[in-house]
Amino acid sequence: MDSEELRKNHIHLTPSAKHHMTIHWHNFVQSGDKPITESSLRERATVVGRVGLIMLACGTGAWRVREAMNQIARPLGMTCAADVGLTTIEYSCFQRGHHYTQTLALPSSGVNTDKLTDIVRFVRNFTSDCLTLTPHEVHSKLDVIEHKAGNYTPIQSGLASAFACGAFVFLLGGGPIEMLCAWFGAGIGQYSRRIMGKYSVTMMAATAVSVALSCLGYSLAFGLLEQFIGVAPVHEAGYIGAMLFVIPGFPFITSGLDIVKSDMRSGLERATFAITVIVIATLTGWLVAMLVHFRPQDFVPLGLDPVLNMVLRLIASFVGVFGFSLMFNSPVKMAAAAGIVGAVGNTLRLELADLIGTPAAAAAFAGALVAGLGASWFSKRLAFPRISLTVPSIVIMVPGLYMYRAVYNLGLNNFDVGGSWLIKAALMVVALPLGLATARILTDPAWRHSG
Repeated sequence: MDSEELRKNHIHLTPSAKHHMTIHWHNFVQSGDKPITESSLRERATVVGRVGLIMLACGTGAWRVREAMNQIARPLGMTCAADVGLTTIEYSCFQRGHHYTQTLALPSSGVNTDKLTDIVRFVRNFTSDCLTLTPHEVHSKLDVIEHKAGNYTPIQSGLASAFACGAFVFLLGGGPIEMLCAWFGAGIGQYSRRIMGKYSVTMMAATAVSVALSCLGYSLAFGLLEQFIGVAPVHEAGYIGAMLFVIPGFPFITSGLDIVKSDMRSGLERATFAITVIVIATLTGWLVAMLVHFRPQDFVPLGLDPVLNMVLRLIASFVGVFGFSLMFNSPVKMAAAAGIVGAVGNTLRLELADLIGTPAAAAAFAGALVAGLGASWFSKRLAFPRISLTVPSIVIMVPGLYMYRAVYNLGLNNFDVGGSWLIKAALMVVALPLGLATARILTDPAWRHSG
């Protein structure tokens, strides 16, 4: 094979120098111009593994990754068995007494709903579009999906975070001053996180630095308002809103769904990752609060008419979910659909708690159930992956305020108060994926069974 043919087939002969070494997928192809259905077991199995790895890189759970791998394996005449974690896949493909086993790993966990939509569409159309293609041509299609650029710049992502967290603060009970300061802090924090992401800064450092910058941004904005227009110290209460952009919604929700489906390895790994991010974020927020002498307080009551308050909650919930969706790289149409789902589900949750005194966990379950049912309806009509709609709509329900107050009080040795907030947060965190799982069981026949 001459150099021109090597270049044409994208075959790389130099091993990657990265710690997580790059896999040159075209190197596995040796069958030339044969269609993929006539290629070797290794060549076909490699396509199955690569599809699963791309799905995993987009942030979806183990059940969906395994289902996608199965949908590729079946028309290629193979049986696939896969064990899926947070960043790794171990799988084997079997055919006529032979098998091919491979272990694949990602350098880090991430979320990309736009890429997830593309790979789901590829899997759905694989039988009709790809069975006559050569393995090189199939990998070229996957190259396009894997290397697709993001939809938004760091500045746009920062603005999305700013509006989402500003809306989040209103839903927590804050007013215009708290919203404005959170807008400023969250925008700085998410912008810095995106910049660090370009340089592959490790999760722990990126989370700590971005949260610290967001908290300092809030305190700076608050200090300026206090200096020039004399705002009262009680408006420090919105401080928590500036850091809510780091809430690990995808791993939190998918961990619960994976555990419901008995994918314990993936569920526990995702839960551990999410808890680690939350602990780093809240500890960083607490240390900065100590530095700038901020204390978590109750928000000043806004005294809004109940009907007006409900309308504003609908608007704020839509804006918050829309902003979080953009942070997950959702196209505008997908983000708008998620915003509608989240606006209905989250407003229902808040109204249940306020009007009839429903416990927070029960209200969270109801809101998540409605969000899951709404996401199912939109998913069928707009062909969006269900999880791309459910997770952004649920993130705004995650009790970030409870978690921060728990860590803050535990750090001050107020174990009774901190423990109370921690238990409330834990109950809500459990209720949210249970609500989504219930909706999934009601609307997805394939998801009801373990086989």
